[in-house]
Parts: sequence; structure tokens; C-alpha cells
Amino acid sequence: MRTLKANLWVVMAIVTCLMTACEKPFVGVEPEQPADENANVIIRVVGFETIDFDNNIVTKAPVNITELCSRINVVVYDDDAKVKSVAQKQGDAGFGTVALALPQGTYKLAVIAHNSDGTATVTALDKISFKNNRVTDTFSYYSELEVTGERQEVDVELKRVVAMFRMALSQPLADNVRQLKFYYTGGSSTLSAITGYGSVNSKQTVVLDVAGGQTQFEVYTIPHAETGKLKMTITALDATETPLYERVFEEVPVQRNKITRYTGNLYESSTDDTGGIGMQMHASPEWDGEDEYSF
Repeated sequence: MRTLKANLWVVMAIVTCLMTACEKPFVGVEPEQPADENANVIIRVVGFETIDFDNNIVTKAPVNITELCSRINVVVYDDDAKVKSVAQKQGDAGFGTVALALPQGTYKLAVIAHNSDGTATVTALDKISFKNNRVTDTFSYYSELEVTGERQEVDVELKRVVAMFRMALSQPLADNVRQLKFYYTGGSSTLSAITGYGSVNSKQTVVLDVAGGQTQFEVYTIPHAETGKLKMTITALDATETPLYERVFEEVPVQRNKITRYTGNLYESSTDDTGGIGMQMHASPEWDGEDEYSF
């Protein structure tokens, strides 16, 4: 019996030693070594472009990508052929860093960071769409990638490619309003990574749940150019999705990386001869300003 117990202790000691030798303790930082031993290109998202409002100078500031986006898509093309595609979501190990093994040559690299419920669909570099065609805060990077025989690191700084429409109500909605439906045309839900603009004329529909007392609502679009105009139809719905009230805004100005803010009472039409619209610029820490209108 003593011999058996002794042998068991020896076996347990050996197993413990083996586990200690093989296990790599986690110290709070993911190892920087690429998962693919053959990887020769390391792509890292390091920041996004911002604006110095005091001096009106474009600056590039390092920002933790998790503060802005929950998903990243990285695609590499050789001419028109997709050769690599990687999708990451917040919580994945090494989120924001992608290791690729690529033969020597010249490629096209696109990085898309967004907040969609699912991964982006990259049909082509000029045709990138999102789950349910719903646009969220989205950033993009596009460049040629020259791969040599040496291991290289590519630091990527993203630019915002969307415009935001923000409605700020002067008073809460009626208690029986459970949702607001935003239907709008003039923008795009499909992105061209090459140009950074919308590539399809889209009819966008976003339905937002209304919390008690909520007065601010936001939707996004990808403009076809640096500036554009939307036709925005907003419909209040009850619990059975029955329309209760509808309001239409013609020619809503939007601009990439800028917030267009409409402030007023959804149930009242303006009696101002000019439409009751006054413009005022407001600085925003993450967006290139905010244009405010009243209705």
C-alpha cells in the first residue's frame, strides 16, 4: 500500500511539473507574436484622424479602437482578387492587430472598423455592406501595400466615413410612442474603401426603440461626397407598429465626419417663413463639428 501511495505522489509531481513547464501565464497583455509563424505583415490599428478646433488643423491621435468600434474587417486584394480576409470583434485576443502571411508583391489593403451587429460583407473594395444594411459609426483605411521579403509592421490610422443625423426633441414623445422609424434617401449604406464615400444610392430604414422620457435619437449614413442632402421621413409608431404621426424633412444637409442636429418638437410644424432653420457650429471632441438646425 505504501509503495502504491508513493508511486501516486511521484506521478502527481511529474504531471504538475509538466503543466508548469507548458503553461504560459497571462499577465494582462496579449503576446505580440503573430499566431501564424509564417506571418510577415503585421497590421495594427493605432488611431484615427481628429480635428484641432482651435487651430483648424487636422491631427492624428492614438485612440484605443475599443472606445470607438466593436468590429474590424481587414481585406487584402491582389488586383481584383481577394487574397486575405480577417474579421475581428471586440473581446477577441489581439483585437486591432492582424498578422498575415503574404508573398512578395504589391497589394491593396482596406481596414474597416464599425459597430454593426455582424461582420461587414466585402463583395469588392468599392462594395462593402453591413448587416441588415444598417450603418453605424464607421471608420476606414485604404492604401497600397508593398510586401518585401522582410517582416514589416503597418500602423493604420482610420478616418470616419459616415455622417450622423441627430434629432434632439424639445419635449418627450407621447407615452404611446414606442418606436421611431427613420426612412431616408440621398445617402448610402454601402461603402467604397477606395474613395471613402458611399457607392450605392440607398433607401435606408432604421427603427429605434423609445425609452421613457428619451429625447435624442441618432442615425448614420455614408455620404456620396464630402457633403450631401437627405430626405428624412420620421414616423412615430405605437406598440403594434401602427403609425401615429409622421414628419418629413426635405434636403437635410449632411457632411462626412460631421453631426447634423435637428432640434424642435416633432409634433409641430414651423411657422417661420424661412422654415425655422438657423445654423450654428458646435465643436465636438470626436466629430468634426455639429451643425444645428431648429424645426
